[in-house]
Amino acid sequence: MPSGEDDLIARYFKPLATDPGARGLVDDAAVLAASGNDLVLTTDAIVEGVHYLPDDPPEAIARKALRVNLSDLAAKGAEPVGFLLTLALRAADESFLAPFARALGEDAANYQCPLLGGDTVSTPGPMMISVTALGRVPPGRMVRRDALQPGDAIVVSGTIGDAALGLDLLQGRARAANAADRDYLVGRYREPQPRQALASVLRDHAGAGMDVSDGLAGDLAKMCAASGVTATLDANAVPLSAAAQAMLGAGATNLQRIVSGGDDYELLCGVAQQGLDSFLAAAQRSGVRVTVIGTAQTGTAAPQWRDASGRTLSLTSLSFSHF
Repeated sequence: MPSGEDDLIARYFKPLATDPGARGLVDDAAVLAASGNDLVLTTDAIVEGVHYLPDDPPEAIARKALRVNLSDLAAKGAEPVGFLLTLALRAADESFLAPFARALGEDAANYQCPLLGGDTVSTPGPMMISVTALGRVPPGRMVRRDALQPGDAIVVSGTIGDAALGLDLLQGRARAANAADRDYLVGRYREPQPRQALASVLRDHAGAGMDVSDGLAGDLAKMCAASGVTATLDANAVPLSAAAQAMLGAGATNLQRIVSGGDDYELLCGVAQQGLDSFLAAAQRSGVRVTVIGTAQTGTAAPQWRDASGRTLSLTSLSFSHF
């Protein structure tokens, strides 16, 4: 007789396992055909009360769980192959699982990243969703974090700080100017937009890359440290949405929060100056906004942030940290 776990998997997740290698989730493992490309693997977990709020919609939780991993693949220049899913649930609650599985399936189809397998377990504590995503790149072409070179332009996609401000709004730490701005910023917190359209652009034109998950300032510092370089950044060049600009102008937030808040899931990369025009043109064709915010330099000091007058800004916190 099938167990409750078997029924749960068959009902909600077997329809998502569209790749032949998943074997309809009837086995303990999936099998992927060799392709001659390098396999890129990444994993991220999201935990109730840490990465999402208990009353966030199930659809948003599902999308976030997959998309934060797709963001990592995009930063490596990788095309998605599929993903493994682990769910730690307090109960097999249909009111949560049905919309969760529906939204997860929609994203899996939209991003061409089918479910390959996983596990479901019970927990007495906070709900936890872990995704391991797999991608492919041509041999030797994965974009590395530790390859930033002195003189490289430092470029970021999209806009920065929206997700952190969305969380502040949800938790009552700030107020937006209007309902439209609030909805936009909360949406950016709940449902990241992985920049998959930029994956091939980074692969073809960028020397170094990573995604911005813990905060732009902190993640840039990590890239510089891994590469053995430093950088000078123009704080005024950091791209902001109209909603973030409105909050900043009203004194409802500050630059510290914008560049150190987590959950942006934008792409950060270094591009050699001689290839910058080609990179910018390719990014424009992809439809994703990118902005040059600074330059990598020789040295091992912490990256320096400067205002419009060239004065160095002091940041007391660089990023979100779990510990």
